[in-house]
Amino acid sequence: MKITDLKCAIIGGSPIVRITTDEGIDGLGQAEWAKPHLKPHVLYYRDFILGQDPTDVERVVSRIRRLGSFKPWGAAVSAIEVALWDIAGKAAGLPVYKLLGGKVRDKVRVYNGAVRFPLEGHSPGHYAENMARMKESREGFSIIKQGIAFHGEMADAVPDFYYGQPQPGVRFMQGGLLTERGLKHIVACTEAMKDVLGEEVGLALDCGPGFTVPDAIRLARALEPLNIMWLEDMLTGDYTPYVQPDLYREVTSSTSTPIHTGEQIYLRQNFQDLFEKKAVNIVGPDPLDVGGIAETKWIAEYADLHGVLIAPHGTADGLIGLAAHVHLAATLPRNYIAFEYPTGTPAWWYDIIEGLPDPIVVDSFIEVWDRPGLGVGFNVQAARQYLSGGDEDFFD
Repeated sequence: MKITDLKCAIIGGSPIVRITTDEGIDGLGQAEWAKPHLKPHVLYYRDFILGQDPTDVERVVSRIRRLGSFKPWGAAVSAIEVALWDIAGKAAGLPVYKLLGGKVRDKVRVYNGAVRFPLEGHSPGHYAENMARMKESREGFSIIKQGIAFHGEMADAVPDFYYGQPQPGVRFMQGGLLTERGLKHIVACTEAMKDVLGEEVGLALDCGPGFTVPDAIRLARALEPLNIMWLEDMLTGDYTPYVQPDLYREVTSSTSTPIHTGEQIYLRQNFQDLFEKKAVNIVGPDPLDVGGIAETKWIAEYADLHGVLIAPHGTADGLIGLAAHVHLAATLPRNYIAFEYPTGTPAWWYDIIEGLPDPIVVDSFIEVWDRPGLGVGFNVQAARQYLSGGDEDFFD
């Protein structure tokens, strides 16, 4: 079998990869819906993989892996890798999880990072109300993540929250030393959310990036009585092209509150210091950013050797990305907690993708399905109307 083409179309904002072969088997991959700018980057790799055997996934990916980089550029390589696994599974007549070593679990736990409701404000009461709505979601999430401090609008909406200067219009660029008022506000909002969730649902907090090390330690210690699931990306995070394990280690060694990072990281090599220096308790690589499905599995196994847990990131990975997550999570070692459940954005994605269970999530779990490859695909007739100009031949 040989690769005959690599295509990329922007559908609903998501770069969708389709790899075709001379045997009529194709494979699908997806990048986050916020990354339409990746299309030319995906297509850059076309000449590197044409004529290759797509079932030799590692050989093909090794031709392009070094040409990716930290978020967002690793997403192009990752989407291609997912599409290759889809082909390999279809060619073998097996679900992707079988090619990764088989199932460790028959159903996979997810946590809520994408089923959201608008915050009406930034007081503790507003956060409590918002959390109550998420707790009642039909998915029955056992873990809910909420953005606080520099992840979201809290830092700019609350007066005198920190000593830094806001940079309007640029996401994930806020940061600086917290005021006493700011620190106490975070704690008060967290207490309000925990009052709603009780012991029934775990609360994780997406915090930054943007914290100073002293503030990260102070907050982590202040929240110790609340048994928070984790504090995520306090020092580095979204679109930060470095890791800073020594700084994370200062925080992690100073508190019993679990410390988490990793969604922005590309490739296993960039997790090495986090594990070997015992810098964090939990990592959250995104298989659609880190280099793909197999790369994430390798990272999970290496993390397990070092006593580090894994909760893969995935909030914007879409429905093809969701399928990739399910197959991956089925195979991960016992350090797996849950993956961040992605939704179809816009909602018409549910009308154009076939093969997902209905409902998808029951009591915070997804049953692992057994169809070959990723086990999902397009209703081509329904999907054609959403193709952008210049992508009309995507399904041909």
